[in-house]
Amino acid sequence: MSYHAAFHQKILAHTETQTIVPVIDAHLHFVDFIQESDGMAKLLAAMDAGRVAKAVVFGLPVKKKWDAFEKIAPHYYLDDNSRCYYFIGTDEIVAESLLRLPAAARRGFAPLVCGFNPTDRYAVRDVERMLEKYPFWRGIGEVLCRHDDLTNMTNEETARVNHPALFDVYELCASRALPVLVHQNSTSVSIHDEYEHLYELEEALTRCPGTTFVWAHCGISRRVSHKKYHEMVSGLLDRFPNLHVDVSWVVYDDVICTMLEPKKHWVDVIERHPTRFSIGSDLCGHFEHLGRNLARYNGLLRGLSPRIRRLVASGNAEKLWFARRAGAKKARTRS
Repeated sequence: MSYHAAFHQKILAHTETQTIVPVIDAHLHFVDFIQESDGMAKLLAAMDAGRVAKAVVFGLPVKKKWDAFEKIAPHYYLDDNSRCYYFIGTDEIVAESLLRLPAAARRGFAPLVCGFNPTDRYAVRDVERMLEKYPFWRGIGEVLCRHDDLTNMTNEETARVNHPALFDVYELCASRALPVLVHQNSTSVSIHDEYEHLYELEEALTRCPGTTFVWAHCGISRRVSHKKYHEMVSGLLDRFPNLHVDVSWVVYDDVICTMLEPKKHWVDVIERHPTRFSIGSDLCGHFEHLGRNLARYNGLLRGLSPRIRRLVASGNAEKLWFARRAGAKKARTRS
């Protein structure tokens, strides 16, 4: 069984289908790797069924190619050897879907811009155009930088969180008070005694103190590990007040907990930094199991004090993505 299929089976095996308190899904892709989606109606129904009050929603910045030599159409980036490429149209898919919603329903989403090439020095222009075109963007991301096998399967040079093209984007984010969600593996899939790529994140955090960064999955990805991972995350949060982390995808099952019960040292880290953690599903375009996916965090939520539980479940994401921040610039709508 593939790693992807095994993770999906873990989700389906979980018996709870609702979180113990209302949550904000802080990491949700509206489309999959071929830019298809179940649509807003099914997403809203899944949110209602799973006690998901709001969602931070974005597209996927890459699209999987169906090569001529592949007989079976791929849907996931690991389905075959075909490459992925940066797909600017993903933001339009999200925007058009949101615009079809009534205004009241639209307020339940914090949409992010992600459809740009993070290795292109012109990327900031693409981001600016999208921010100007639609008035509702609340941040940038998920920016896919170092990402295990996906890095190897994506055209262009290797994306990294400290690429020169991204510093212009970070400066724009700071000027408009927009947080940026980045996927940057802390190390490679084979080096587990040190953090091979961590210095790249540290450089971005150091050079851009006015930019709010959210580190997707705490820098964990497939086959990325370190025996003292919690100490590194806590240390970064101590050093960089502009850093937040989201607990989503495989970091919870592979690193933070055992049999869905959180390890004590991770609970201690969250309690030490209660305003810096949020949770997300990381679903990609298909929402049937949204409630079940988020309900697997119930073990963690039960182990936190009521105040910190509310912060992790929804309060931190509300402040990051939904609260109107000082210095935020309202985008103009093109006629």
